[in-house]
Formats: sequence, structure tokens, C-alpha cells
Amino acid sequence: MPELPEVETVRRGLAPHVTGRRLDAVELRRADLRWPIPVRAVRGLAGRTCGAPERRSKYLILPFDGSGAPRALIHLGMSGRLFLDVLRPRQEPPAWELHEHWRMRFADRLARYVDPRRFGMLDVAKDEREYAAHPLLAALGPEPLGDAFDAAWLHARSRGRKLATKVFLMDAKNVVGVGNIYASEACFRAGVRPARGAARLTRGDCARLVTAIRDVLTEAIEAGGTTLRDYIGVDQGAGYFQRALFVYGRAGEPCKVCGTTIQHRVLGQRATYWCPRCQPR
Repeated sequence: MPELPEVETVRRGLAPHVTGRRLDAVELRRADLRWPIPVRAVRGLAGRTCGAPERRSKYLILPFDGSGAPRALIHLGMSGRLFLDVLRPRQEPPAWELHEHWRMRFADRLARYVDPRRFGMLDVAKDEREYAAHPLLAALGPEPLGDAFDAAWLHARSRGRKLATKVFLMDAKNVVGVGNIYASEACFRAGVRPARGAARLTRGDCARLVTAIRDVLTEAIEAGGTTLRDYIGVDQGAGYFQRALFVYGRAGEPCKVCGTTIQHRVLGQRATYWCPRCQPR
């Protein structure tokens, strides 16, 4: 599933092509993905000018001007991809792909959403109040690269929590966007065993985890994300952060730091990897 760095990469790739451009048309091939699409509200965005794309957790947000200042909310699901085509004058748009479900046309820019599994989402918040109270956004924790996420927050949130640290970090109520790959990598860099109970984290552990999470996500964004199966950027280029992974997907291989064999187990129904020597705590 695309995680925060992948969605941020899509946001950055889309921004120069849609910011300040008028949405000329919306085409929908179906009325639902994971959930029903508010067809009337989505089509009602046509004729409005798009602002700079935003991101909240793993959701891509397209703000529009006009009455209410509505926002389109997009989630890529497990296999969703958002492509951007630049059309030449009088060029016909490309033919619809087999699993392409909707299009947004901004003059000579065409955004196309392709999703074989249809676990993605397209929704509209009609105004600021509806956006703030949106059920998928209202309970989210702080952004990991923002000022609100720090060691004090993480330590306070972890008190009394018996969850494994890695599972705790993947709970979006504690911090958003730290998915399975990046949680494993952050625990490695912080020297924390992923199975350690969150309640046992010290303030020093939390400080190291915050730094590790920020570093891992920043490096992944700079590398264009991590391509494992379906993720691909708006320019159809793959992410390359997988080349920098220390533990994820490397069970049975030697640690790149100390040579100890990387271990594997399942935590919270997700594959988890760690180095017994580099992660002693």
C-alpha cells in the first residue's frame, strides 16, 4: 500500500501541473471504489480553480476555490496510481485503461486514476467545517514531519500501552503515515526492538524514534518512495528507497551494519524485521 512518502511524492509531482489551473471536466466510469463516490459533488468541482495540492496522512487533498472552498479527498488504496498526462494542442486524450476509474482535466493536463483492486477513494468535503469533521481525518494524530510530533508527545501517548512499539507507531491516532516498511526501518535506526511494549519506551527511546521516523520518511520522499509492487509516481517513475532498506524484506540476510542475521516475525498481522544486535532494547 502506498504510504506517506509515496503520497507525498505524488503530491509534489502533481502540484506544478494543477495549481492555479481550472478544472475543465471530470469523468467517472463508475460510482464507487472502496466506498460510494459522491458523483454530483465531484462533478460540481468542474469550473473551479485548483489550489496547491495538500496531503494529510496518506490522503491527497485538492483544494478548490469558489463557494465553500471545497476539497477533493483522494486515497490510493492498495494498488491505486494517479498518472498525469501533458496533452499537446488538439491532441486527443489517451484511451481509457482497463482499470481506470476517473479523470480530471485541467486544460492541457489530464489526471487519471487507475486502480485494479478498487480499494481507493474519491470524496468531496464541501467546506472547511465538513473537511475538519471528516470521519477519515478528524481522529488522526500529528504529521511526523510537523512540529506537533516530538518526543514528549510520543512518550505521553505510549504510557500504559501494551501494544508492540511497531504496532503502536503504525496507529494513525498516535502519528500518521508511519506504515509497515517505515516503522520497521525507524525501529532499526532507533535501536528499539519492534516487539517491545510501547509502555516500556523511555524518553530517550522516544527521542531516538522521532528522529529516526523523520529521517526515514525524509529520505524516502527524496528517493521518490519505495516501489515494492504497485506504487508508481505521477510521471510513471518508480521509487528507489527500497535500495536503502536496512531490515525490511531482508529476513535471513546479514545486517548491513553488524552482519548479524536479520530476523522476521509477524506483529499486528504485518511482517516485521529487525536485527537482534543493532536493536538490543
